[in-house]
Amino acid sequence: MRKQTMNQDWIATARTLSEALPYLQRYTGAIVVVKFGGNAMGDADAMAEFARDIVLMRQVGVNPVVVHGGGPMINDLLGRLNIESTFVRGKRVTDQATVEVVEMVLTGLVNKRIVQAIMDQGGRAVGLSGKDDDMMVCEVDDPELGFVGKPVEMNVQVLRDLFSAGIIPVVAPVATGMNENETFNVNGDTAAGAIAGALKADRLLLLTDVQGVKNAEGEVVTALTPEDVRQMTADGTIAGGMIPKTETALKAIEEGVRGVVIIDGRVSNACLLELFTEHGSGSLIRKTDLPPREA
Repeated sequence: MRKQTMNQDWIATARTLSEALPYLQRYTGAIVVVKFGGNAMGDADAMAEFARDIVLMRQVGVNPVVVHGGGPMINDLLGRLNIESTFVRGKRVTDQATVEVVEMVLTGLVNKRIVQAIMDQGGRAVGLSGKDDDMMVCEVDDPELGFVGKPVEMNVQVLRDLFSAGIIPVVAPVATGMNENETFNVNGDTAAGAIAGALKADRLLLLTDVQGVKNAEGEVVTALTPEDVRQMTADGTIAGGMIPKTETALKAIEEGVRGVVIIDGRVSNACLLELFTEHGSGSLIRKTDLPPREA
């Protein structure tokens, strides 16, 4: 007869699973849009961990949508092709040559890497872009920036069809325009917010390389209302790169998303911590001031 001593780590794991039950029930059938980007995209282990989390979400009844960026990979190929970039107010001008590279990298290399990672973890995934089924139709956001798009029309039935088939959509932020043969590069956060709004998603998770929204003392604020965000932006507490992320959050909430969370994607299992534990992760922005796990 073989005896087995109970390991404390096993007991802790079982307790964690038991405590997760109400959150698993809470999110059954929910739509969660996840913006994936940053350093994790270039790290094989981090990519595999992220893919495992997404597959687990699908396994327990969540309908995840992954929207990704790919800036470093775009920069790398532009350099290898000797395509020079020009900048206006610190933002890259996306001319015809650049948008062709953007589409090549995002819809090809990056998108399929994420799809393959999810498949490797036992999930089912399909890669597509905002062009597919006219999911995302854009107009020019700023004429000085070239083919950088602002979503003006969303058609997300194809995503709902994939949910019904048990498939995880992986979306590249490349869109079509109002005119024939137009291609637009869309900011990844902007695309994720537009998709989440069109789906009336339960949660939009913006994975970043920072801990979340910080107050004037430098402490992460775990729960905010849109009014809090506007005030912190007005007084300069929210500044720099956090401004477009919080603007995306506010627009998504206006369009019907129940809550937006700005999360440090460098933290292991960040999405699972946010959805399935009591303390969550990062900064949750939503209209209500209920406790974080009640809305």
